[in-house]
Amino acid sequence: MTDEHYLERQLAIAARPETVFAFFEDDGLWASWWGAGSRIEPRVGGALLIRHPNGVEVVGQVTAVDPPRSIEFTYGYASGAPIAPGGSRVRIELQPEPAGTRLRLRHSFGDPEALDLHVQGWRFQLSLFANRVADRVAAGAADAVDGWFGAWAEPDPAARTAAFARVAAPGVSFRDRFSRLDGMADLLRHVEAAQRFMPGMRLARRGEVRHCQGTLVADWTASGPDGAERGRGTNVFQLDADGRFEAVVGLWEA
Repeated sequence: MTDEHYLERQLAIAARPETVFAFFEDDGLWASWWGAGSRIEPRVGGALLIRHPNGVEVVGQVTAVDPPRSIEFTYGYASGAPIAPGGSRVRIELQPEPAGTRLRLRHSFGDPEALDLHVQGWRFQLSLFANRVADRVAAGAADAVDGWFGAWAEPDPAARTAAFARVAAPGVSFRDRFSRLDGMADLLRHVEAAQRFMPGMRLARRGEVRHCQGTLVADWTASGPDGAERGRGTNVFQLDADGRFEAVVGLWEA
């Protein structure tokens, strides 16, 4: 096999390389983006199996591995078609970036027709992979969202600062119809003023948190000190590579 025919694809993932690479080291994580029963041995000479939900199986062998930077493996179909076992090679590289990780994939083929068959497959599979990684980063999303809403009503300044620091990045931005804030210090001063002018106001999550590719959506209700509802809306949270909120937008219902 030569490298004459190959496809390349890259994408940004809001997670650290160590988090991303874990999906090449653990059978359960590997299977989460390929299909039940898929497995991998993350060592040179280790076997891998991809079992797609439709029953099609891909087999291969790890030829190079450098955690958490890169992995390379052969790729062929158990049936022998359209690629025989060992008949193509996949290399995946992970490069750290300020926002997380840049993934670069190169799949080399001996047959240009086989290449054409895999362009859309990798587009789909890597999109699914990115969301599985994002799910892992956002594993505590509901607790984080509740922590954000709770911090707005925390009366003690030190406790309020600590509550926001647990769930939000230092440079967090916040936007709603009354706010355009940048950075934790700006947010804290705004919340202090909100408590002064709207004493006893509390925010509470309504329903489940929805998540896709590092973006969370959560509905909320605002209640006064008497418990009566004063407003409701939806927040959109953007996660950073460490699972903290880096941007929040609040949408009030009319």
